[in-house]
Amino acid sequence: MRPWPRSCRSASASGWRGGADGQGRVAVTVDILNAWRRPAGTIRSLLDRGRHEPQALFFLMLGCALIFVAQWPRLSRLAIETGRPLEQLVAYEAVAWLIVWPLALYLVAGLSWLGLRFLAPALTPYGARLALFWAVLASAPAGLLYGLMHGLAGSGPGAQVVGILWLAALALFWALGLREAARP
Repeated sequence: MRPWPRSCRSASASGWRGGADGQGRVAVTVDILNAWRRPAGTIRSLLDRGRHEPQALFFLMLGCALIFVAQWPRLSRLAIETGRPLEQLVAYEAVAWLIVWPLALYLVAGLSWLGLRFLAPALTPYGARLALFWAVLASAPAGLLYGLMHGLAGSGPGAQVVGILWLAALALFWALGLREAARP
């Protein structure tokens, strides 16, 4: 592994290609943007990097953390409307999104692999996990917009439309991810 370059000039002169490991990998934010443009190509590039369980877990936890943050405007509105303490509502959401949902999503990924292993024999348990975890992270920007809409406008039609778009993006990213992961 090459050491971190001290300047741009030394980086370009030495042939350093970027990324923490010198492999030219891009930031996860760029991958998320690319997922909205070409979802199948983005998940294919993630799968082509090889099996990296810590990366899959990172995708899951970052996606759940972003969705947890997306709930704050809604929780603030709920606290004002009901008089319940905001800290209590945030604590409950933190437990839900940072402990319960990751475990539930691991279970869903495992069940999806079990259900699809006869239809798609090339699908691996890791591929099923990565497809779902990446779908959660890649659709998180829509989840952030949904939380903002729900917090500012309430549960009106605008928030409902954004919520439906968020779930549709999640389902689309997951389905395309499973399709790409099932390819040999």
